[in-house]
Amino acid sequence: MFNNAGIVDPNKNRIIDNDKADFERVLSVNVTGVFLGMKHAAQAMIPARSGSIISTASISSYVGGAASHAYCCAKHAVVGLTKNAAVELGQFGIRVNCLSPYALATPLATKFVGANDEELETIMNSLANLKGVTLKAEDVANAALYLLVMIPGTSVGKICS
Repeated sequence: MFNNAGIVDPNKNRIIDNDKADFERVLSVNVTGVFLGMKHAAQAMIPARSGSIISTASISSYVGGAASHAYCCAKHAVVGLTKNAAVELGQFGIRVNCLSPYALATPLATKFVGANDEELETIMNSLANLKGVTLKAEDVANAALYLLVMIPGTSVGKICS
């Protein structure tokens, strides 16, 4: 199971300029959505005594000031949910992990930053910790697939079919 949905709120750097409704909307999707995804995946995986739950967190859960207050809080919560679920579900053979991508040019980031695709890619490359490498959404998808394929007795064909 891959929890990869997420939203951002308007880019307002000052906490006093942020709206409570925007904050709650981001947490509702980015935290409650991940919680519900984990819960329902676990209900199906526990009887099978195997599975893998992966969620997308963000570098924003580790680096302050990289995104909005709501997005940063939400991604911190995803890391916390992942740790708790991993401890609980490991006894059933269920692996729980999260991915925390660094600067990544996506439509979500383009809207948040207010730049076109080329401008955003330039910005993301300047922020990236792997100089000369442009992280793509498919790289994150491949990382998720790698974690899924690590299931004993499962092949890529079984996962992708």
